Order: sequence, then C-alpha cells, then structure tokens
Amino acid sequence: MTEPLPETAAAVCIGEAMIMLAGGPGPLADVEVFRRSVGGAECNVAGGLAALGVPTTWISRLGDDGFGQHVLRDLQQRGVDVGGVEVDAVRPTALYVKESEDGRSRMHYYRTGSAAAAMDPGFLDRPAVSERLRQARLVHTTGITAAISSSSAEMLERLATEPRSFLLSVDLNWRPMLWRDKDPAPLWRLLKAADIVLIGADEAGVFAGTSDPDELYERLGAKTLVVKDDAHTAMVLEPDGRTEVPALTVDVVETVGAGDAFAAGFLTGTLQELPMAQRLRLGHLTAAAVLTAPEDHAPPPAPEVRERLLHCTDEEWAATKIGPA
Repeated sequence: MTEPLPETAAAVCIGEAMIMLAGGPGPLADVEVFRRSVGGAECNVAGGLAALGVPTTWISRLGDDGFGQHVLRDLQQRGVDVGGVEVDAVRPTALYVKESEDGRSRMHYYRTGSAAAAMDPGFLDRPAVSERLRQARLVHTTGITAAISSSSAEMLERLATEPRSFLLSVDLNWRPMLWRDKDPAPLWRLLKAADIVLIGADEAGVFAGTSDPDELYERLGAKTLVVKDDAHTAMVLEPDGRTEVPALTVDVVETVGAGDAFAAGFLTGTLQELPMAQRLRLGHLTAAAVLTAPEDHAPPPAPEVRERLLHCTDEEWAATKIGPA
C-alpha cells in the first residue's frame, strides 16, 4: 500500500503484527467463541508510542486478507502511520491463539510462512520505507523479527550496520522456540550494534547465561542498557553510571504486552529527553496500564496522572497502586 508521508516520523517500528484470538477459560479443544485483537511486539510498541503523542510509523508486510485489513484499520485508528506497509498477495497475515486455563495463559502461534517473514534487505529500499527511515529519530525492533526468518534477520543486520542518523532500539524478546535449531549469532550482532537495548533479567539468564546487569552491559556493549526485573525494578546502565526505579504495585489481569508497553513509555521519555528516572517511571506507568487489561495493549494513564507521578517523590511513587480501570 502507498500513502502520503506523515509530516514527521519521530519513531519507526519494524516487525511482525499478528491477529490474536483469545478464547474463554478452558482447554482450547472446548472453546467455541474467540475474541479478536491485534498483537505483535513492534506493533504494540508503535501503538503505545502513538498513544503517548509520538508521531509513529509501523513498517512491515501483511497478507492481502481480512486479518491484514483489520491490522491496518486498528493501527490507523490508534494514530499510527501505516503507509510503509507492503501487502502480500500470496502469503498470509500471521496469527496466534491465547488459551486460558487454570488462571494461566498459553500461546499457540501460526506464523510460519507469513507475509512478515518475507521481509528481506531489499525491503528497506522501497521508497515508502527508506523515506520513513530517513525521517526517523528512533527506530525500534525486537529479537522476534530477527528470528522469524533468515531474510528478516539479514534485513535487520543491514539496518544496524549501514550508516544511520537515528537511534536504534532493540528489545531482546527472547523466544527459544523461534530460535530452535538456529544460530543466535545474528541476534547478538544486532544487540551489540544497537544504541538502546531492553532486556528482561529472566530472559537474559537464558539467552546470555547471566542476569547480572554489569556483566550484561559489558557483553552487549550497548550505549544504553535497560534491564527489567519483572514486577520488582528497572535499571538503566550507561557509560556515566546507572539509574534504578522500582516497579509500581499492580493488580495484574494479564502480563502479555507489558514489556512492549514499558518500551513505548521508556522510548517516549527518551525522545522527550526526560531525566533517566522519569523515562523509567513512564515505562513502568505504561506497563501497569497493560498489566491491568486483558488485551496486549491498553491506553496509557491520563496525562494529568502521568505528569503527577513523573514528578512525585520516591515515597509517593512507592505508595502508588494501579488497578483495573
């Protein structure tokens, strides 16, 4: 598809979008009705950035099918520019099914051979893509896009190694099943080339063999490393030191998508050049909003709430509790 360029494109997110089908409680074999929504890591981040007022583009490939049309409509309604999306007449839009049983969610992915998996280095040369990248101040992607196909990994390697004027942000999003029987070397190279790396302490232990922030910082070599320790804390390591902010107390409904929301909040704060502690607070706030919703994304807290909590004392921050809207 081709659409006019937005006036500005402060942030560009590159990666796969998926249709999420969520069933009611119980085993998948017994579910008769599913609720449809849009998911996918970079897609979630794009929507989160736009919701926080950042002019944002999402770039990818979708199938020429009803699911792909729904993804485009959904993102456009959330204020995301989708003019750089390419529609594939042959390959389908990916999807996944969420099974909820005994209070736990399990994901079943159907993405092999998807339109997004056909992204390759030449995809970056499409005028609608190259011009949006040229305008960007920040480009965000994840390890998932590096994993879905060798051609998409090569695309990201080109993106990371060619001269660039934007900040490159990469969220590890380690998915062992996607890397089964694959060499993770391209992912290591992508992380080492990034300006900003976001990583969960738990996934770091599996992927890198350590969750120690200092060791991770040395091994990854990122200028800015964000280490998220689930419901406990988030820490930023930079050449001139570290900043740590505890997570908020949250009544959790569903955890899927919270990491993407944190990324959207932190990257928004980065583009706004907020003090580092406020960038981490904004990440926690946007993550909390998703943690209290059943979907993969949710509106961020109201501007007045964000403003108050970004500037409150540490004691007031620690006493804040977030519940479902």
